[in-house]
Amino acid sequence: MGISLWTIAVQLHTIAGPILMLVYPLYASIMAIESPFKEDDTQWLTYWVLYSLFSLVELCFDPVLSWIPMWYTFKLAAIGWLVLPQFRGAAFVYDHYVRKFVGATAAQIDARLTPEQRNYLNMMSPQARNTVAQFINENGTEAFDKIVQSAASEARKLKPTPNGETQERS
Repeated sequence: MGISLWTIAVQLHTIAGPILMLVYPLYASIMAIESPFKEDDTQWLTYWVLYSLFSLVELCFDPVLSWIPMWYTFKLAAIGWLVLPQFRGAAFVYDHYVRKFVGATAAQIDARLTPEQRNYLNMMSPQARNTVAQFINENGTEAFDKIVQSAASEARKLKPTPNGETQERS
């Protein structure tokens, strides 16, 4: 018999990696996008960030990692823990490590905001909220309040025209 059990195991191992690391997460990510629940979005966004980090570390330290016996097997096991629904490792990493850092920063900013400022933030896109949060961190809530008051003042100066455009009030 020309094919040994070891050859079959190596070939299965080679096929399992891309399926576990890319094909299944891609499918699950698409399903998460289509679902109305936030938890699966967190799981898969966190997975892709961690997978990118794994890939970057592996790219940078490949000469060293290639000397570690069974490195690919360890990596496959770690990725399996992150990916498989029984473990939800990526969500665990997010909940226990990332959220503590990000949540503390968001809570600190939120504690400094007035209800009116929170209302304005809730009307913004997530990207705009992040930019405003960074601005508040650097300049304080008073500076944010001045910008909001200035924008409101400018908006009051404009009057709508019948065709939907705006012009300055006389």
